[in-house]
Amino acid sequence: MNEFKKLLHFARPYWKLATFSLVMLVAMVGFDLAVPRLVGHIIDAGIRQKDLAVVLSTSAIMLGISMLSALVAVLNSVSSIRVGENIARDLREAIFVKIQNFSYGNIDRFSTARLMVRLMSDTAAVQRLFQMSLRIGTRAPLAMIGSIVLMFVTSKTLALTMMPIFFIGGGVIVLFSTRLEPFFRTVQQRLDRLNTVLQENIAGARLVKAFVRGKYEAERFDEANANLAQENVRVMQVMASMSPILTMLINTGIVLVVWLGGLQTIHGDLTLGQIIAFTNYLMATLQPLTMMTQLSNNWANGLASAKRINEVLDAEPEVSERSDAAPLPPSIQGAIEFDHVGFHYNGDTDMAVLEDICTRADPGETIAVLGATGSGKSSLVDLIPRFYDASAGSVRIDSQNVRTLKGASILEHVSIVPQDTVLFSGTVRDNIRYGRPGATEEEIVAAATAAQAHDFIMNMPKQYDTYIEERGVNLSGGQKQRIAIARALVCRPSILILDDATSAVDVETETKIHTAIAKSATGTTVVMVAQRISTVLNADKIIVLDKGRIAAEGTHRELLGTSPIYKEIYDSQLGTGVRHGL
Repeated sequence: MNEFKKLLHFARPYWKLATFSLVMLVAMVGFDLAVPRLVGHIIDAGIRQKDLAVVLSTSAIMLGISMLSALVAVLNSVSSIRVGENIARDLREAIFVKIQNFSYGNIDRFSTARLMVRLMSDTAAVQRLFQMSLRIGTRAPLAMIGSIVLMFVTSKTLALTMMPIFFIGGGVIVLFSTRLEPFFRTVQQRLDRLNTVLQENIAGARLVKAFVRGKYEAERFDEANANLAQENVRVMQVMASMSPILTMLINTGIVLVVWLGGLQTIHGDLTLGQIIAFTNYLMATLQPLTMMTQLSNNWANGLASAKRINEVLDAEPEVSERSDAAPLPPSIQGAIEFDHVGFHYNGDTDMAVLEDICTRADPGETIAVLGATGSGKSSLVDLIPRFYDASAGSVRIDSQNVRTLKGASILEHVSIVPQDTVLFSGTVRDNIRYGRPGATEEEIVAAATAAQAHDFIMNMPKQYDTYIEERGVNLSGGQKQRIAIARALVCRPSILILDDATSAVDVETETKIHTAIAKSATGTTVVMVAQRISTVLNADKIIVLDKGRIAAEGTHRELLGTSPIYKEIYDSQLGTGVRHGL
Protein backbone atom coordinates (compact mmCIF):
# COMPACT_ATOMS: atom_id res chain seq x y z
CA MET A 1 0.00 0.00 0.00
CA ASN A 2 2.88 2.36 0.76
CA GLU A 3 4.18 1.80 -2.76
CA PHE A 4 0.81 2.98 -4.13
CA LYS A 5 0.80 6.03 -1.85
CA LYS A 6 4.14 7.08 -3.30
CA LEU A 7 2.51 7.30 -6.73
CA LEU A 8 -0.54 9.27 -5.56
CA HIS A 9 1.15 12.59 -6.34
CA PHE A 10 0.83 11.69 -10.01
CA ALA A 11 -2.97 11.90 -9.54
CA ARG A 12 -2.96 15.33 -7.87
CA PRO A 13 -3.01 17.39 -11.11
CA TYR A 14 -6.22 15.58 -12.07
CA TRP A 15 -8.03 15.76 -8.73
CA LYS A 16 -10.93 17.77 -10.20
CA LEU A 17 -11.56 15.20 -12.92
CA ALA A 18 -11.16 12.38 -10.39
CA THR A 19 -13.62 14.09 -8.04
CA PHE A 20 -16.12 14.48 -10.87
CA SER A 21 -15.73 10.77 -11.64
CA LEU A 22 -16.42 9.90 -8.00
CA VAL A 23 -19.49 12.19 -7.86
CA MET A 24 -20.89 10.47 -10.93
CA LEU A 25 -20.19 7.14 -9.29
CA VAL A 26 -22.03 8.11 -6.11
CA ALA A 27 -25.00 9.26 -8.19
CA MET A 28 -24.98 5.96 -10.09
CA VAL A 29 -24.96 3.97 -6.84
CA GLY A 30 -27.84 6.08 -5.53
CA PHE A 31 -29.89 5.42 -8.64
CA ASP A 32 -29.12 1.68 -8.46
CA LEU A 33 -30.20 1.52 -4.81
CA ALA A 34 -33.49 3.28 -5.56
CA VAL A 35 -34.62 0.65 -8.09
CA PRO A 36 -35.29 -2.28 -5.64
CA ARG A 37 -37.36 0.04 -3.45
CA LEU A 38 -39.46 1.06 -6.44
CA VAL A 39 -39.89 -2.59 -7.48
CA GLY A 40 -41.24 -3.39 -4.02
CA HIS A 41 -43.61 -0.42 -4.25
CA ILE A 42 -44.94 -1.61 -7.62
CA ILE A 43 -45.67 -5.07 -6.22
CA ASP A 44 -47.25 -3.98 -2.93
CA ALA A 45 -49.04 -0.76 -3.98
CA GLY A 46 -49.61 -1.48 -7.63
CA ILE A 47 -49.93 -5.15 -8.58
CA ARG A 48 -51.43 -6.44 -5.28
CA GLN A 49 -53.83 -3.48 -5.11
CA LYS A 50 -54.53 -3.73 -8.86
CA ASP A 51 -53.71 -0.03 -9.25
CA LEU A 52 -52.50 0.49 -12.83
CA ALA A 53 -51.72 4.14 -12.26
CA VAL A 54 -49.18 3.27 -9.55
CA VAL A 55 -47.64 0.63 -11.80
CA LEU A 56 -47.32 3.04 -14.73
CA SER A 57 -46.07 6.05 -12.74
CA THR A 58 -43.54 4.00 -10.78
CA SER A 59 -42.37 2.26 -13.96
CA ALA A 60 -41.87 5.67 -15.59
CA ILE A 61 -39.79 6.80 -12.62
CA MET A 62 -37.73 3.60 -12.85
CA LEU A 63 -37.17 4.19 -16.57
CA GLY A 64 -36.02 7.74 -15.93
CA ILE A 65 -33.67 6.58 -13.17
CA SER A 66 -32.25 3.90 -15.47
CA MET A 67 -31.57 6.49 -18.17
CA LEU A 68 -29.88 8.82 -15.68
CA SER A 69 -27.88 5.90 -14.30
CA ALA A 70 -26.67 5.03 -17.81
CA LEU A 71 -25.68 8.66 -18.42
CA VAL A 72 -23.68 9.03 -15.20
CA ALA A 73 -22.09 5.62 -15.83
CA VAL A 74 -20.81 6.86 -19.20
CA LEU A 75 -19.54 10.10 -17.62
CA ASN A 76 -17.83 8.11 -14.87
CA SER A 77 -16.17 5.79 -17.40
CA VAL A 78 -14.97 8.63 -19.63
CA SER A 79 -13.57 10.71 -16.75
CA SER A 80 -11.91 7.74 -15.01
CA ILE A 81 -10.29 6.63 -18.27
CA ARG A 82 -8.95 10.15 -18.83
CA VAL A 83 -7.52 10.23 -15.31
CA GLY A 84 -5.90 6.82 -15.78
CA GLU A 85 -4.44 7.69 -19.18
CA ASN A 86 -3.05 11.01 -17.94
CA ILE A 87 -1.46 9.35 -14.91
CA ALA A 88 0.06 6.64 -17.12
CA ARG A 89 1.44 9.27 -19.49
CA ASP A 90 3.01 11.22 -16.62
CA LEU A 91 4.40 8.02 -15.10
CA ARG A 92 6.04 7.01 -18.39
CA GLU A 93 7.51 10.48 -18.74
CA ALA A 94 8.80 10.45 -15.14
CA ILE A 95 10.44 7.06 -15.62
CA PHE A 96 11.95 8.14 -18.94
CA VAL A 97 13.34 11.36 -17.45
CA LYS A 98 14.70 9.42 -14.49
CA ILE A 99 16.48 7.02 -16.84
CA GLN A 100 18.01 9.99 -18.68
CA ASN A 101 19.46 11.16 -15.35
CA PHE A 102 20.90 7.76 -14.52
CA SER A 103 24.64 7.38 -14.43
CA TYR A 104 26.31 4.52 -16.26
CA GLY A 105 26.32 2.52 -13.02
CA ASN A 106 22.54 2.75 -12.68
CA ILE A 107 22.06 1.68 -16.30
CA ASP A 108 24.38 -1.28 -15.68
CA ARG A 109 22.23 -2.33 -12.70
CA PHE A 110 18.87 -1.90 -14.49
CA SER A 111 19.07 -3.79 -17.76
CA THR A 112 17.39 -2.36 -20.84
CA ALA A 113 14.79 -5.12 -20.91
CA ARG A 114 13.84 -4.59 -17.25
CA LEU A 115 13.48 -0.86 -17.78
CA MET A 116 11.28 -1.46 -20.83
CA VAL A 117 8.92 -3.69 -18.83
CA ARG A 118 8.68 -1.06 -16.09
CA LEU A 119 8.07 1.70 -18.61
CA MET A 120 5.29 -0.15 -20.45
CA SER A 121 3.80 -3.18 -18.65
CA ASP A 122 4.16 -1.96 -15.06
CA THR A 123 2.88 1.50 -15.96
CA ALA A 124 -0.18 -0.06 -17.63
CA ALA A 125 -0.88 -2.09 -14.45
CA VAL A 126 -0.76 1.06 -12.31
CA GLN A 127 -3.00 2.81 -14.83
CA ARG A 128 -5.60 0.03 -14.50
CA LEU A 129 -5.30 0.31 -10.72
CA PHE A 130 -6.22 4.00 -10.76
CA GLN A 131 -9.03 3.49 -13.27
CA MET A 132 -10.56 0.58 -11.39
CA SER A 133 -10.28 2.49 -8.11
CA LEU A 134 -12.36 5.30 -9.61
CA ARG A 135 -14.95 2.81 -10.83
CA ILE A 136 -15.33 -0.55 -9.09
CA GLY A 137 -13.02 0.44 -6.23
CA THR A 138 -15.47 3.09 -5.04
CA ARG A 139 -18.70 1.71 -6.42
CA ALA A 140 -18.40 -1.69 -4.71
CA PRO A 141 -18.02 -0.44 -1.10
CA LEU A 142 -20.63 2.31 -1.61
CA ALA A 143 -23.12 -0.17 -3.05
CA MET A 144 -22.45 -2.60 -0.21
CA ILE A 145 -22.86 0.03 2.50
CA GLY A 146 -26.01 1.50 0.93
CA SER A 147 -27.54 -1.92 0.37
CA ILE A 148 -26.81 -3.06 3.93
CA VAL A 149 -28.45 0.09 5.33
CA LEU A 150 -31.56 -0.42 3.18
CA MET A 151 -31.62 -4.12 4.08
CA PHE A 152 -31.83 -3.15 7.77
CA VAL A 153 -34.56 -0.64 6.88
CA THR A 154 -36.49 -3.38 5.07
CA SER A 155 -35.99 -6.22 7.59
CA LYS A 156 -33.61 -6.01 10.54
CA THR A 157 -33.94 -9.76 11.26
CA LEU A 158 -32.99 -10.85 7.73
CA ALA A 159 -30.18 -8.29 7.60
CA LEU A 160 -28.59 -9.64 10.78
CA THR A 161 -28.84 -13.15 9.34
CA MET A 162 -26.84 -12.06 6.28
CA MET A 163 -23.97 -10.39 8.19
CA PRO A 164 -21.86 -13.57 8.64
CA ILE A 165 -21.95 -14.07 4.86
CA PHE A 166 -20.67 -10.53 4.31
CA PHE A 167 -17.81 -11.01 6.77
CA ILE A 168 -16.83 -14.34 5.21
CA GLY A 169 -16.88 -12.79 1.71
CA GLY A 170 -14.74 -9.85 2.83
CA GLY A 171 -12.27 -12.20 4.49
CA VAL A 172 -11.99 -14.29 1.33
CA ILE A 173 -11.19 -11.19 -0.73
CA VAL A 174 -8.55 -9.95 1.72
CA LEU A 175 -6.95 -13.40 1.92
CA PHE A 176 -6.74 -13.86 -1.82
CA SER A 177 -5.53 -10.28 -2.42
CA THR A 178 -2.59 -10.68 -0.04
CA ARG A 179 -1.66 -13.96 -1.71
CA LEU A 180 -1.86 -12.55 -5.24
CA GLU A 181 0.45 -9.55 -4.83
CA PRO A 182 3.73 -11.53 -4.61
CA PHE A 183 2.51 -13.78 -7.42
CA PHE A 184 2.03 -10.78 -9.72
CA ARG A 185 5.49 -9.49 -8.79
CA THR A 186 6.96 -12.82 -9.87
CA VAL A 187 5.00 -12.63 -13.12
CA GLN A 188 6.59 -9.25 -13.89
CA GLN A 189 10.04 -10.65 -13.08
CA ARG A 190 9.43 -13.54 -15.48
CA LEU A 191 8.32 -10.97 -18.05
CA ASP A 192 11.62 -9.15 -17.47
CA ARG A 193 13.49 -12.32 -18.30
CA LEU A 194 11.42 -13.05 -21.41
CA ASN A 195 11.92 -9.50 -22.64
CA THR A 196 15.68 -9.77 -22.07
CA VAL A 197 15.94 -12.96 -24.12
CA LEU A 198 13.75 -11.50 -26.86
CA GLN A 199 15.72 -8.26 -27.05
CA GLU A 200 19.07 -10.04 -27.12
CA ASN A 201 17.86 -12.39 -29.85
CA ILE A 202 16.47 -9.66 -32.09
CA ALA A 203 19.51 -7.41 -31.62
CA GLY A 204 21.83 -10.33 -32.31
CA ALA A 205 19.79 -11.99 -35.04
CA ARG A 206 22.67 -11.87 -37.53
CA LEU A 207 25.07 -13.39 -35.02
CA VAL A 208 22.58 -16.16 -34.21
CA LYS A 209 22.34 -17.04 -37.90
CA ALA A 210 26.10 -16.80 -38.41
CA PHE A 211 26.77 -19.33 -35.65
CA VAL A 212 23.70 -21.46 -36.44
CA ARG A 213 22.39 -21.03 -32.90
CA GLY A 214 18.73 -20.69 -33.79
CA LYS A 215 17.81 -23.92 -31.99
CA TYR A 216 19.69 -22.87 -28.85
CA GLU A 217 18.05 -19.43 -28.83
CA ALA A 218 14.65 -21.05 -29.40
CA GLU A 219 15.26 -23.22 -26.34
CA ARG A 220 16.21 -20.16 -24.27
CA PHE A 221 13.06 -18.38 -25.39
CA ASP A 222 10.91 -21.45 -24.78
CA GLU A 223 12.27 -21.76 -21.25
CA ALA A 224 11.58 -18.09 -20.43
CA ASN A 225 8.21 -18.25 -22.15
CA ALA A 226 7.23 -21.44 -20.31
CA ASN A 227 8.26 -19.93 -16.96
CA LEU A 228 6.09 -16.89 -17.62
CA ALA A 229 3.15 -19.05 -18.71
CA GLN A 230 3.57 -21.29 -15.66
CA GLU A 231 3.50 -18.29 -13.31
CA ASN A 232 0.47 -16.84 -15.11
CA VAL A 233 -1.35 -20.17 -14.74
CA ARG A 234 -0.52 -20.16 -11.06
CA VAL A 235 -1.99 -16.69 -10.67
CA MET A 236 -5.10 -17.56 -12.70
CA GLN A 237 -5.68 -20.67 -10.59
CA VAL A 238 -5.74 -18.59 -7.44
CA MET A 239 -7.98 -15.99 -9.09
CA ALA A 240 -10.32 -18.66 -10.49
CA SER A 241 -10.81 -20.29 -7.08
CA MET A 242 -12.03 -17.03 -5.55
CA SER A 243 -15.02 -16.48 -7.83
CA PRO A 244 -16.77 -19.84 -7.12
CA ILE A 245 -16.43 -19.26 -3.36
CA LEU A 246 -18.11 -15.86 -3.63
CA THR A 247 -20.81 -17.28 -5.94
CA MET A 248 -21.56 -19.98 -3.37
CA LEU A 249 -21.91 -17.30 -0.69
CA ILE A 250 -24.32 -15.32 -2.87
CA ASN A 251 -26.48 -18.38 -3.58
CA THR A 252 -26.47 -19.31 0.10
CA GLY A 253 -27.68 -15.83 0.95
CA ILE A 254 -30.51 -16.00 -1.58
CA VAL A 255 -31.65 -19.40 -0.22
CA LEU A 256 -31.70 -18.02 3.32
CA VAL A 257 -33.68 -14.94 2.28
CA VAL A 258 -36.29 -17.00 0.41
CA TRP A 259 -36.61 -19.46 3.28
CA LEU A 260 -36.59 -17.07 6.25
CA GLY A 261 -38.37 -14.29 4.36
CA GLY A 262 -41.04 -16.73 3.19
CA LEU A 263 -41.70 -17.79 6.77
CA GLN A 264 -42.07 -14.15 7.84
CA THR A 265 -44.41 -13.46 4.92
CA ILE A 266 -46.59 -16.41 5.91
CA HIS A 267 -46.83 -14.98 9.41
CA GLY A 268 -47.61 -11.52 8.02
CA ASP A 269 -44.37 -9.88 9.19
CA LEU A 270 -43.18 -9.10 5.66
CA THR A 271 -44.92 -8.30 2.38
CA LEU A 272 -44.05 -9.95 -0.92
CA GLY A 273 -42.69 -6.66 -2.22
CA GLN A 274 -40.39 -6.33 0.78
CA ILE A 275 -38.99 -9.82 0.18
CA ILE A 276 -38.29 -9.01 -3.47
CA ALA A 277 -36.75 -5.64 -2.49
CA PHE A 278 -34.64 -7.35 0.19
CA THR A 279 -33.49 -9.99 -2.33
CA ASN A 280 -32.47 -7.25 -4.74
CA TYR A 281 -30.58 -5.45 -1.99
CA LEU A 282 -28.91 -8.71 -1.08
CA MET A 283 -27.83 -9.14 -4.69
CA ALA A 284 -26.71 -5.51 -4.72
CA THR A 285 -24.66 -6.25 -1.59
CA LEU A 286 -23.14 -9.53 -2.71
CA GLN A 287 -22.59 -8.52 -6.33
CA PRO A 288 -19.92 -5.99 -5.27
CA LEU A 289 -18.10 -8.92 -3.74
CA THR A 290 -17.69 -10.37 -7.24
CA MET A 291 -16.64 -6.92 -8.42
CA MET A 292 -14.06 -6.92 -5.66
CA THR A 293 -12.65 -10.11 -7.16
CA GLN A 294 -11.68 -8.21 -10.29
CA LEU A 295 -10.58 -5.23 -8.24
CA SER A 296 -8.41 -7.34 -5.95
CA ASN A 297 -6.66 -8.81 -8.99
CA ASN A 298 -5.97 -5.33 -10.32
CA TRP A 299 -4.88 -4.12 -6.91
CA ALA A 300 -2.48 -7.02 -6.45
CA ASN A 301 -1.06 -6.53 -9.95
CA GLY A 302 -0.95 -2.76 -9.59
CA LEU A 303 0.75 -2.82 -6.18
CA ALA A 304 3.39 -5.24 -7.46
CA SER A 305 4.03 -2.98 -10.45
CA ALA A 306 4.00 0.15 -8.26
CA LYS A 307 6.81 -1.34 -6.20
CA ARG A 308 8.85 -2.03 -9.34
CA ILE A 309 8.23 1.48 -10.68
CA ASN A 310 9.29 3.01 -7.37
CA GLU A 311 12.53 1.04 -7.56
CA VAL A 312 13.36 3.10 -10.63
CA LEU A 313 11.98 6.44 -9.39
CA ASP A 314 13.67 6.07 -5.99
CA ALA A 315 17.03 5.05 -7.43
CA GLU A 316 19.69 7.67 -6.75
CA PRO A 317 22.17 8.36 -9.57
CA GLU A 318 25.50 6.87 -8.58
CA VAL A 319 27.18 9.95 -9.99
CA SER A 320 25.54 12.91 -8.25
CA GLU A 321 26.21 16.60 -8.72
CA ARG A 322 27.20 18.67 -5.70
CA SER A 323 24.99 21.61 -4.75
CA ASP A 324 27.97 23.97 -5.12
CA ALA A 325 29.15 22.43 -8.40
CA ALA A 326 30.78 25.01 -10.66
CA PRO A 327 30.57 25.08 -14.46
CA LEU A 328 33.61 24.84 -16.67
CA PRO A 329 34.27 28.17 -18.39
CA PRO A 330 33.08 28.64 -22.02
CA SER A 331 36.59 27.98 -23.29
CA ILE A 332 39.06 25.56 -21.73
CA GLN A 333 42.55 24.40 -22.57
CA GLY A 334 41.69 20.70 -22.37
CA ALA A 335 44.36 19.43 -19.97
CA ILE A 336 43.50 16.06 -18.37
CA GLU A 337 45.12 14.63 -15.26
CA PHE A 338 44.69 11.32 -13.45
CA ASP A 339 45.94 11.53 -9.87
CA HIS A 340 46.32 8.11 -8.21
CA VAL A 341 43.00 6.99 -9.69
CA GLY A 342 41.43 3.69 -8.75
CA PHE A 343 38.11 2.32 -9.95
CA HIS A 344 35.84 -0.68 -9.40
CA TYR A 345 32.26 -1.36 -10.47
CA ASN A 346 29.32 -1.50 -8.05
CA GLY A 347 31.44 -1.08 -4.95
CA ASP A 348 33.18 -4.44 -5.48
CA THR A 349 36.63 -3.64 -4.05
CA ASP A 350 37.83 -7.18 -4.76
CA MET A 351 37.40 -6.61 -8.51
CA ALA A 352 39.46 -3.47 -9.08
CA VAL A 353 39.38 -2.36 -12.73
CA LEU A 354 41.95 0.43 -12.36
CA GLU A 355 44.62 0.89 -9.70
CA ASP A 356 46.83 3.88 -8.92
CA ILE A 357 46.62 5.52 -12.35
CA CYS A 358 48.82 8.61 -12.56
CA THR A 359 49.20 10.32 -15.93
CA ARG A 360 48.53 13.59 -17.71
CA ALA A 361 47.49 14.85 -21.13
CA ASP A 362 48.54 18.39 -21.96
CA PRO A 363 46.27 20.65 -24.04
CA GLY A 364 46.21 19.70 -27.71
CA GLU A 365 48.05 16.41 -27.22
CA THR A 366 46.97 13.10 -28.68
CA ILE A 367 47.05 10.38 -26.06
CA ALA A 368 46.62 6.72 -26.96
CA VAL A 369 45.59 4.02 -24.51
CA LEU A 370 46.71 0.53 -25.46
CA GLY A 371 46.34 -2.79 -23.71
CA ALA A 372 44.85 -6.25 -23.74
CA THR A 373 41.12 -6.83 -23.55
CA GLY A 374 39.92 -6.24 -19.99
CA SER A 375 42.91 -4.09 -19.02
CA GLY A 376 40.62 -1.13 -18.19
CA LYS A 377 41.02 1.07 -21.28
CA SER A 378 37.33 2.00 -21.73
CA SER A 379 36.84 2.36 -17.99
CA LEU A 380 39.70 4.85 -17.88
CA VAL A 381 38.28 7.17 -20.54
CA ASP A 382 34.75 6.88 -19.08
CA LEU A 383 36.05 8.66 -15.97
CA ILE A 384 36.92 11.83 -17.94
CA PRO A 385 33.31 12.92 -18.72
CA ARG A 386 32.35 11.46 -15.31
CA PHE A 387 30.16 8.67 -16.58
CA TYR A 388 31.51 6.90 -13.51
CA ASP A 389 33.17 8.32 -10.41
CA ALA A 390 36.66 7.22 -9.52
CA SER A 391 36.72 4.98 -6.46
CA ALA A 392 40.02 6.51 -5.39
CA GLY A 393 42.09 9.52 -6.38
CA SER A 394 40.82 12.25 -8.68
CA VAL A 395 40.33 13.08 -12.35
CA ARG A 396 40.96 16.71 -13.30
CA ILE A 397 40.19 18.85 -16.33
CA ASP A 398 42.28 22.04 -16.41
CA SER A 399 43.28 21.35 -12.80
CA GLN A 400 39.63 21.17 -11.67
CA ASN A 401 38.35 17.97 -10.08
CA VAL A 402 35.46 16.69 -12.19
CA ARG A 403 33.55 15.89 -8.98
CA THR A 404 33.30 19.65 -8.30
CA LEU A 405 31.98 20.51 -11.79
CA LYS A 406 28.53 20.58 -13.31
CA GLY A 407 28.07 17.48 -15.44
CA ALA A 408 26.43 19.35 -18.32
CA SER A 409 29.32 21.81 -18.53
CA ILE A 410 31.82 18.94 -18.79
CA LEU A 411 29.91 17.37 -21.66
CA GLU A 412 29.76 20.74 -23.45
CA HIS A 413 33.52 20.43 -23.90
CA VAL A 414 33.86 16.66 -24.36
CA SER A 415 32.76 14.66 -27.41
CA ILE A 416 32.75 10.88 -27.37
CA VAL A 417 32.75 8.19 -30.00
CA PRO A 418 31.85 5.08 -27.98
CA GLN A 419 33.08 1.58 -28.55
CA ASP A 420 29.62 0.43 -29.60
CA THR A 421 28.39 2.70 -32.37
CA VAL A 422 24.82 3.87 -31.82
CA LEU A 423 22.87 5.63 -34.57
CA PHE A 424 19.26 6.72 -34.35
CA SER A 425 16.52 6.26 -36.91
CA GLY A 426 16.46 9.45 -38.96
CA THR A 427 18.46 11.12 -41.71
CA VAL A 428 22.24 11.12 -41.98
CA ARG A 429 22.16 14.87 -41.36
CA ASP A 430 20.12 14.47 -38.17
CA ASN A 431 22.54 11.88 -36.83
CA ILE A 432 25.62 14.02 -37.50
CA ARG A 433 24.14 17.10 -35.84
CA TYR A 434 22.61 15.10 -32.97
CA GLY A 435 24.88 16.69 -30.35
CA ARG A 436 24.65 20.15 -31.90
CA PRO A 437 21.25 20.65 -33.57
CA GLY A 438 22.15 24.17 -34.70
CA ALA A 439 25.13 23.09 -36.79
CA THR A 440 25.18 24.64 -40.26
CA GLU A 441 25.30 22.62 -43.46
CA GLU A 442 28.92 23.68 -44.00
CA GLU A 443 29.88 22.45 -40.53
CA ILE A 444 28.08 19.14 -41.08
CA VAL A 445 29.87 18.58 -44.40
CA ALA A 446 33.24 19.60 -42.90
CA ALA A 447 32.81 17.13 -40.02
CA ALA A 448 31.76 14.35 -42.39
CA THR A 449 34.73 15.11 -44.66
CA ALA A 450 37.17 14.94 -41.74
CA ALA A 451 35.63 11.62 -40.70
CA GLN A 452 36.05 10.30 -44.28
CA ALA A 453 32.28 9.93 -44.52
CA HIS A 454 31.40 12.61 -47.06
CA ASP A 455 32.23 10.55 -50.16
CA PHE A 456 30.08 7.54 -49.29
CA ILE A 457 27.28 9.82 -48.08
CA MET A 458 27.22 11.59 -51.45
CA ASN A 459 26.87 8.19 -53.14
CA MET A 460 23.78 7.35 -51.10
CA PRO A 461 20.31 7.74 -52.73
CA LYS A 462 19.40 11.00 -50.97
CA GLN A 463 22.87 11.92 -49.76
CA TYR A 464 22.60 13.70 -46.37
CA ASP A 465 18.82 13.22 -46.42
CA THR A 466 19.15 9.44 -46.69
CA TYR A 467 17.16 7.75 -43.97
CA ILE A 468 19.10 5.59 -41.51
CA GLU A 469 17.11 2.61 -40.30
CA GLU A 470 16.89 1.48 -36.69
CA ARG A 471 20.38 0.81 -35.25
CA GLY A 472 21.83 1.77 -38.64
CA VAL A 473 21.15 -1.64 -40.17
CA ASN A 474 21.35 -0.21 -43.71
CA LEU A 475 24.97 0.90 -43.14
CA SER A 476 28.18 -1.07 -42.79
CA GLY A 477 30.14 -1.07 -39.54
CA GLY A 478 32.76 1.27 -40.97
CA GLN A 479 30.14 3.68 -42.29
CA LYS A 480 28.44 3.81 -38.91
CA GLN A 481 31.73 4.51 -37.16
CA ARG A 482 32.59 7.35 -39.54
CA ILE A 483 29.19 8.99 -39.06
CA ALA A 484 29.69 8.67 -35.29
CA ILE A 485 33.09 10.37 -35.61
CA ALA A 486 31.51 13.17 -37.66
CA ARG A 487 28.84 13.53 -34.95
CA ALA A 488 31.57 14.06 -32.37
CA LEU A 489 33.61 16.46 -34.53
CA VAL A 490 30.68 18.74 -35.39
CA CYS A 491 30.42 19.64 -31.69
CA ARG A 492 33.89 21.27 -31.88
CA PRO A 493 35.04 19.74 -28.58
CA SER A 494 38.00 20.74 -26.45
CA ILE A 495 38.46 17.06 -25.57
CA LEU A 496 37.74 14.27 -28.06
CA ILE A 497 37.49 10.68 -26.83
CA LEU A 498 37.73 7.91 -29.44
CA ASP A 499 37.02 4.56 -27.79
CA ASP A 500 38.22 2.09 -30.42
CA ALA A 501 36.31 4.29 -32.86
CA THR A 502 38.03 3.12 -36.06
CA SER A 503 38.09 -0.64 -35.47
CA ALA A 504 35.72 -1.27 -38.41
CA VAL A 505 37.60 0.77 -41.02
CA ASP A 506 40.70 -0.19 -42.95
CA VAL A 507 44.15 1.08 -41.97
CA GLU A 508 44.36 3.54 -44.88
CA THR A 509 41.01 5.15 -44.01
CA GLU A 510 41.97 5.18 -40.34
CA THR A 511 45.17 7.08 -41.15
CA LYS A 512 43.21 9.62 -43.19
CA ILE A 513 40.72 10.09 -40.34
CA HIS A 514 43.45 10.78 -37.79
CA THR A 515 45.25 13.12 -40.16
CA ALA A 516 42.04 15.03 -40.84
CA ILE A 517 41.22 15.22 -37.14
CA ALA A 518 44.66 16.64 -36.41
CA LYS A 519 44.07 19.35 -39.03
CA SER A 520 40.41 20.17 -38.31
CA ALA A 521 40.55 19.89 -34.53
CA THR A 522 43.67 21.95 -33.85
CA GLY A 523 44.11 22.49 -30.12
CA THR A 524 41.78 19.63 -29.23
CA THR A 525 43.04 17.11 -26.72
CA VAL A 526 42.45 13.68 -28.25
CA VAL A 527 42.28 10.53 -26.12
CA MET A 528 41.94 7.37 -28.15
CA VAL A 529 41.54 3.78 -27.04
CA ALA A 530 42.95 1.38 -29.59
CA GLN A 531 43.45 -2.30 -30.26
CA ARG A 532 45.56 -1.84 -33.40
CA ILE A 533 49.13 -0.67 -33.02
CA SER A 534 48.82 1.27 -36.29
CA THR A 535 46.28 3.55 -34.61
CA VAL A 536 48.72 4.82 -31.99
CA LEU A 537 52.00 5.19 -33.87
CA ASN A 538 51.83 8.99 -34.18
CA ALA A 539 50.36 9.73 -30.74
CA ASP A 540 52.20 12.21 -28.53
CA LYS A 541 51.97 9.75 -25.67
CA ILE A 542 51.03 6.09 -25.52
CA ILE A 543 49.81 4.61 -22.25
CA VAL A 544 50.10 0.83 -21.98
CA LEU A 545 47.66 -0.69 -19.49
CA ASP A 546 48.12 -4.13 -18.01
CA LYS A 547 45.60 -5.54 -15.51
CA GLY A 548 44.34 -2.09 -14.56
CA ARG A 549 47.77 -0.51 -14.01
CA ILE A 550 50.02 1.62 -16.20
CA ALA A 551 52.73 -0.73 -17.38
CA ALA A 552 54.49 1.87 -19.50
CA GLU A 553 54.01 5.25 -21.16
CA GLY A 554 55.89 7.26 -23.72
CA THR A 555 56.15 7.73 -27.47
CA HIS A 556 56.19 4.88 -29.95
CA ARG A 557 60.00 4.90 -30.29
CA GLU A 558 60.53 5.16 -26.53
CA LEU A 559 58.23 2.24 -25.78
CA LEU A 560 59.83 0.00 -28.39
CA GLY A 561 63.04 0.22 -26.38
CA THR A 562 61.65 0.24 -22.86
CA SER A 563 58.38 -1.76 -22.74
CA PRO A 564 58.38 -5.51 -23.37
CA ILE A 565 54.56 -5.51 -23.45
CA TYR A 566 54.42 -2.80 -26.13
CA LYS A 567 57.19 -4.50 -28.11
CA GLU A 568 55.28 -7.79 -27.99
CA ILE A 569 52.06 -6.11 -29.21
CA TYR A 570 53.94 -4.34 -31.99
CA ASP A 571 55.73 -7.45 -33.19
CA SER A 572 52.57 -9.55 -33.11
CA GLN A 573 50.67 -7.06 -35.30
CA LEU A 574 53.26 -5.50 -37.60
CA GLY A 575 56.12 -7.95 -37.38
CA THR A 576 59.77 -7.54 -36.42
CA GLY A 577 60.73 -6.81 -40.00
CA VAL A 578 58.65 -3.67 -40.08
CA ARG A 579 60.11 -2.54 -36.77
CA HIS A 580 63.68 -3.06 -37.94
CA GLY A 581 62.88 -1.18 -41.09
CA LEU A 582 61.90 1.97 -39.20
